[in-house]
Amino acid sequence: MLMELTIRNFAIIDEVSVSFEEGLTVLTGETGAGKSIIIDAIGLLIGGRGSVDYVRHGSKRAEIQGLFSIDPNMSKELIRLLEDLGISLDEEETIVLRRDITTQGKSICRVNEKLTTLAVLREVGQLLVDIHGQHEHQKLLQTDKHLLFLDRFAESSLLKTRNEYDKLYQQFLKKREQLMQLSESEQQMAQRLDLIQYQFKELEEAELQPNEDEELYEERKKLANSEGLYRTVHGTYESLYGDGKGLEWVMAAMNQIEEAASMDQDLHKLQETIANCYYLLEESSFSLRDYYESIEFDPERLNTIEARLSEISQLKRKYGESVNDILEYASSIQEEMDMLKNREQRLVQWEQELEAVANDLFVEANHLTKLRKDQAKKLITSIQKQLNDLYMKDTVFDVEFDSKTVSDFSANQLMKTSPFRRSGIDHVSFMVATNKGEPLKPLAKVASGGEISRMILALKSILARHEGVTSLIFDEVDTGVSGRVAQAIAEKIQHISVGSQVLCITHLPQVAAMADTHLFISKDEKKGRTRTKVRPLTVDEKAEEISRMISGVEITDLTRQHATELLEQAQQMKN
Repeated sequence: MLMELTIRNFAIIDEVSVSFEEGLTVLTGETGAGKSIIIDAIGLLIGGRGSVDYVRHGSKRAEIQGLFSIDPNMSKELIRLLEDLGISLDEEETIVLRRDITTQGKSICRVNEKLTTLAVLREVGQLLVDIHGQHEHQKLLQTDKHLLFLDRFAESSLLKTRNEYDKLYQQFLKKREQLMQLSESEQQMAQRLDLIQYQFKELEEAELQPNEDEELYEERKKLANSEGLYRTVHGTYESLYGDGKGLEWVMAAMNQIEEAASMDQDLHKLQETIANCYYLLEESSFSLRDYYESIEFDPERLNTIEARLSEISQLKRKYGESVNDILEYASSIQEEMDMLKNREQRLVQWEQELEAVANDLFVEANHLTKLRKDQAKKLITSIQKQLNDLYMKDTVFDVEFDSKTVSDFSANQLMKTSPFRRSGIDHVSFMVATNKGEPLKPLAKVASGGEISRMILALKSILARHEGVTSLIFDEVDTGVSGRVAQAIAEKIQHISVGSQVLCITHLPQVAAMADTHLFISKDEKKGRTRTKVRPLTVDEKAEEISRMISGVEITDLTRQHATELLEQAQQMKN
């Protein structure tokens, strides 16, 4: 959940730091005080589109930072993502998102102090916060999102079949791509074969050996420095071997310690160590002698190496960064040559393989469709119950399937058009009839704003536990409702918040009364500049604010009484 949010120099906000708790937190205040600005800031924090217009006038940058606590058991997808990104949680299992927007339009994004791209911030943020505002209603009206809603609801029931389908789907795409490449025109294939035959002949004649370039670089280095090598190695040998040199002094020390050890056995170990050192140095000196005697001053060999490295460099520019890369490329084009030379045989074989995979994929897709239809019945029942609670008892909700049927699985047809998508062969639409006797129609064509708000809440009541996000934000989703519907929406929002975290901007006193935490947003002036302030309300202040929401301008004893009753009813309902 979101534990703390800090905003600096953002729109009309000078600096605000807000702590959040579990359960339902409502944000209220006069229109224009900055309630939606706070939600906008959270939206940017989780990867929303930024703009220099968000930077407070006179400031160089806007800064937004959020501290989130993570439950590893409820956020497994997020944990996997963070591991893939190389980002670890601290011992308290928290994560910090930060985003700065400069007046030059640059976005600087961090996750746990690690610089990331905006795309990564968005990927992480969307697993932490789910924002639903008046514009978010549009997602519910987009039929291409309906299958996603259904799959979230049925996630555990579909998991095994979805995994099997995904594996086959990847095989199908690979086979289809291979066949399409192989089925290109005869002229293109002939040109490609000529090209790779020329390349292969060039590489074959070069007779490259694995790691040859690295070995040649090392030999060139040795030959180019042969005089210096001879001088230094010979000097090392002379320092060790000869009259009055290092080995003679070590031998003298070895003889003396041997004599001393014959008088004191405690010196035997030290005697052995000195003797071993002498023999090691003696052996090393012989090796040094053999080395400097083997050093050749061979300008002709150096020229040969330079010519070979130049040849290899030319090949690297065309075929790879190293000799090993070039050899790997040669192996790959050899396989391609074989494929092109036996093109007709391969075509028949791959067509048969593609058709076989398509048949298996279609079987799995049909199984997926059957499971989805079973889960759709459960979703319809659940949604219907939620709508009844929201005073939409005459509304009929249904899930309509349009699943592809295939009569021809020939390879030729599959290359022209594929019935398969990553999600299967199903197209799902949410259908609704809001009044008795009316036919079912697409949700977007019949639902009003207030009805869409209730549909959102109905879906969220069911799907919240499946989506894995830690915080859910409603930005004035109660717009367009009043009376008993407002009370039902308040109860539904409170129900969603149980065991999780819900932040809600509202103008409904019924919703505000349900709050576990009530934050009041206001604005004032300081040094001629407008600024937004946020503060939690006490119990008495909460009643006063609800009174203001009920009456508008003038607060009377009756509205205070009404506010108190709302708070008491809300507490009874929660208990």
